[in-house]
Amino acid sequence: MRRLDEADVATFLSRIRERLPRYRPFFHEAEALTGLDWRYIAAVAYQESHWDPHATSFTGVRGMMMLTADTADHLGVENRLDARQSILGGARYLDMLREQLPDDLPEPDRTWMATAAYNLGMGHMKGARTIARGLGKDDRSWWDMKSVLPLLSRPQYAQRLKAGPARGGEAVVMTENVRSFHDILLRLEAPYEPALALPRLKLGQAD
Repeated sequence: MRRLDEADVATFLSRIRERLPRYRPFFHEAEALTGLDWRYIAAVAYQESHWDPHATSFTGVRGMMMLTADTADHLGVENRLDARQSILGGARYLDMLREQLPDDLPEPDRTWMATAAYNLGMGHMKGARTIARGLGKDDRSWWDMKSVLPLLSRPQYAQRLKAGPARGGEAVVMTENVRSFHDILLRLEAPYEPALALPRLKLGQAD
């Protein structure tokens, strides 16, 4: 995983025009379900799959929000390749991760750390926050956590983690990319207006 360059941004802008309109109602519905800004959910989905509902990784994660089979089962997502089910499931999962973080963790850092946990898992995020405190860092600050998460791949830190080593640097890049995509969507896409939304579809209905 790498940080964005100009070509990545140009591709994103073209896909906002070409792909996003088809899935925008599902992102709106995901905001209604979770309270998360639909543009942030869309940014996560783009980072995960480039808004490709049939995306598949060599690690076995699949779909628009690249859910594992276990996560999909936990969320009641029957078909990971169904765009609507994946978007609603992934949004719920991100919201669940936010809720698992301490109540005193402020926004927007809370959402950014939940996004990193979407990549890493909450066990690794909790371990990283413990390491941060041991290093005199602020475990409530995404700025500080950005410097701590890459340490999870180093043996001297990984041995302290119940879940073992992790590619924390990858989670940082993923989160920073999501933030960049979200910033672009904030400029180009209108907020969700429930009064203008289409009637909600049944959960199993495919795109």
